[in-house]
Amino acid sequence: MGRGSAGIADARATGDGAAAPADDGDEGDHVGEVSGTSSRVPAGLACGAVWADTLLHAEQQHLLRLLLWAALSTVAATAIATTVAVRRLRSPLLTHFALQLALWGIVIGVIAGIEWHGLHLRDLSASARLERLLWLNIGLDVGFVGMGVVLGVSGRILSRNYAAVGAGVGIILQGLALLLIDLQFASIVSR
Repeated sequence: MGRGSAGIADARATGDGAAAPADDGDEGDHVGEVSGTSSRVPAGLACGAVWADTLLHAEQQHLLRLLLWAALSTVAATAIATTVAVRRLRSPLLTHFALQLALWGIVIGVIAGIEWHGLHLRDLSASARLERLLWLNIGLDVGFVGMGVVLGVSGRILSRNYAAVGAGVGIILQGLALLLIDLQFASIVSR
């Protein structure tokens, strides 16, 4: 990543979104005026506000995708549950599939809403924490898919329990969707 918040402060101080020019005396340092004081930032850590803004925009897009997925999951769950109720079907597979969609949709929506409220420009350490958390989430997404497979297969083979199959398929769907959304965000953050 190699970008820090001091370069962002330099860019804000110049007012034009570009980092302050390098000092002629030290080729490896960038000099910026921040509130009347001079600050030296190693050249490898200097960046413009564009990088922090780009990360913030990518985070916003990621959270919007999560909110959209949460809304779609909740609407789909409502449609399935309504269809099952109106037609008076006794389908544990569809009922538990809809239940998984609804529960995951609500949880994802709440988490994304809380994260949206806390969005801010990130410095180097905060962006590194974000990247580590993102890769942890990707690992959890893979685990959710595996958990859904185990639940669905064991429900089908061991006990012929279609409720477990429906729940397993719902978990697999949610895990795959979250995996795709998180991998798309990781492709931007991990450049």
